[in-house]
Amino acid sequence: MPTTIKMLAHQWGFILFLVVAICFCLLMLLVSWFLGSKTHGRYTNTPFESGIASVGSARLRLSIKFYLIAMFFVIFDVESLYLYAWAVSIREVGWIGFIEAMLFIVILLVSLFYLARIRALDWSPIYCKSHVYKTTNIHNILGTKYPH
Repeated sequence: MPTTIKMLAHQWGFILFLVVAICFCLLMLLVSWFLGSKTHGRYTNTPFESGIASVGSARLRLSIKFYLIAMFFVIFDVESLYLYAWAVSIREVGWIGFIEAMLFIVILLVSLFYLARIRALDWSPIYCKSHVYKTTNIHNILGTKYPH
């Protein structure tokens, strides 16, 4: 028996799984095509938000603060996921795992204190005005142009 046939015989379960998964996807597409609505009215392709027709453009200019908050949330959310995985397997990892988790938490705290120290999390209008004033004075002293 050639090696190709031996490999196929050995991996028949995986091949069967792929065939069934593809057939199931095609079946779902066909059923939705037959059972789906076929109406073509005036407002069929109009997007609705909670039953209300949208007004204006979807392109909004948002402050960078919102993106920074989103990045902080994602970063700390992923880090909490790592800590949860560590907490689930605490008996298996032993003291080495405990020390590594503590090192991970210390690095997180140091980075959070660093962000607080450079005032990356302070967005009050008073700080923003004083920060712009300081940076423009430095550029005036050095004789450099303002960054665009």
